[in-house]
Amino acid sequence: MLAYVTLGTNNTEKALTFYEPFMAAMGAKKLFDNGRLHFFGTGPNTPMIAIGGPYDEKTATNGNGTMAALPVASREEVDRLYQKALEFGGVCDGKPGERMATFYAFYVRDPDNNKLCICKIG
Repeated sequence: MLAYVTLGTNNTEKALTFYEPFMAAMGAKKLFDNGRLHFFGTGPNTPMIAIGGPYDEKTATNGNGTMAALPVASREEVDRLYQKALEFGGVCDGKPGERMATFYAFYVRDPDNNKLCICKIG
């Protein structure tokens, strides 16, 4: 049901220094860009993350309560990606751990303070 989520940035170059290696660590790659937005995903017809400046050219701000959650296959993958997120410039907003019996996740802020959740569900 989800096509893509856009996360705004005020410094595309800095944002891409986080997202390009982090998305690669998740098995995703830049699928295309339109000059303003850079779309990352695993292939055609799969959900994507788009990084770029707002269409109205005003300052990008992160939404309070807004978060993109990205699923992975295992708890070990959550733990590995937590280290990668920090290595690539992310800021911890919740260490890896079990939030409930069927949900293991970590939370990280990107260079623009957008919040991501990397999770294993089930």
